[in-house]
Amino acid sequence: MINLNLPDYQFNIKRNEKGVLTIYDPLRHRFVRLTPEEWVRQNFVKYLITEKHYPMGLMANEVSLVQNGIKRRCDSLVADAGGRPLVIVEYKAPHIAIDQAVFDQIILRYNQVMMVKYLMVSNGLVHYCCRNDYEHKRIVFLTEIPEYSAL
Repeated sequence: MINLNLPDYQFNIKRNEKGVLTIYDPLRHRFVRLTPEEWVRQNFVKYLITEKHYPMGLMANEVSLVQNGIKRRCDSLVADAGGRPLVIVEYKAPHIAIDQAVFDQIILRYNQVMMVKYLMVSNGLVHYCCRNDYEHKRIVFLTEIPEYSAL
């Protein structure tokens, strides 16, 4: 897989009975198909847990939600200690540019339902984190991904 702008981590990767490359997702407790986007997800989740001390027990991948009667799934969700949604993370494959359409997706599709404090977007090469300032109705981009304790 492509090298990402994240530390190098070890993963459990294997071919399934159909010969498809899979990677073990510790949050879903199962092997999933190893796509370029999944490679970014697994590396970024490992980064959040290992480097930024996000509690694995408060994280989930592929979280279902319903918006205007339409079932959607956000890529990753991090909760606060009370179990309330705190961070939504959206992943793209490394060859996908992170542009306004990506931010519209996370803001308009997912955050209208979840109303989280933080949004993160990564294609594995470029990472963005922003804080929702609901009082002033704006989004504030942060210079780095915060430690979990700083959220």
